[in-house]
Amino acid sequence: METLHIHTEKLTTKHFIWIAIIFTTLTFALLSYFNTQLPIISLLMIAISFGCILLFTATFFNPSTMSFTLTFMHCQFHSHYGGWSTTWHNIQHIGNVTLSSDGWHLPLPWIGIRLKSYDDFIRTICPRVASRILLEQRILLVMELKHSAHPTHQLENILFDDDPFITSSGEQFQGLQAMLANRMRYNRELLGFDFFIADDVLDRPVNDFIGLLRRYKAAA
Repeated sequence: METLHIHTEKLTTKHFIWIAIIFTTLTFALLSYFNTQLPIISLLMIAISFGCILLFTATFFNPSTMSFTLTFMHCQFHSHYGGWSTTWHNIQHIGNVTLSSDGWHLPLPWIGIRLKSYDDFIRTICPRVASRILLEQRILLVMELKHSAHPTHQLENILFDDDPFITSSGEQFQGLQAMLANRMRYNRELLGFDFFIADDVLDRPVNDFIGLLRRYKAAA
């Protein structure tokens, strides 16, 4: 498989919504202020011009950013605060994340990754990325426990468990590394995966990206 660099647009749907809100507010403000002085068509043209300038500025200062590098050997995540990497041979399973509720499995906008061994992943992950995983992916554990009829853990006990973690090879992690390893252990127990990839860092729909990752893994 050829090396593939995946770029994600920083300007997301959320940003366009805010631009639309600002544009609408500006339009009404102009209509109210210049109502008796300028014709409606002129006011609308002014508002549209401001909107175009705003959109151009947002797009110019939010260029695409590389979020993943896929090679025949490994999958690597990039961000402005650091990244993580794992070989395809260390990935056990890639799949959709679902939430069980009343016998139904509700798909969530996340990709789940299950590893064979935590050692290299925990040892090499950027500390800032580890912190963000702990903060940003906790919502999945929260939802799973809230929808569970018979929860096996107390939420406050597992979100930031920093007990020393000993891997299958005997290596011991402490501090932030132990906290991430423990979180991955709880994720696996409750959700079936060790960590997750949100859809807002992807360049295509979740299922398409899962298919892409699986093809690289199969070819490794």
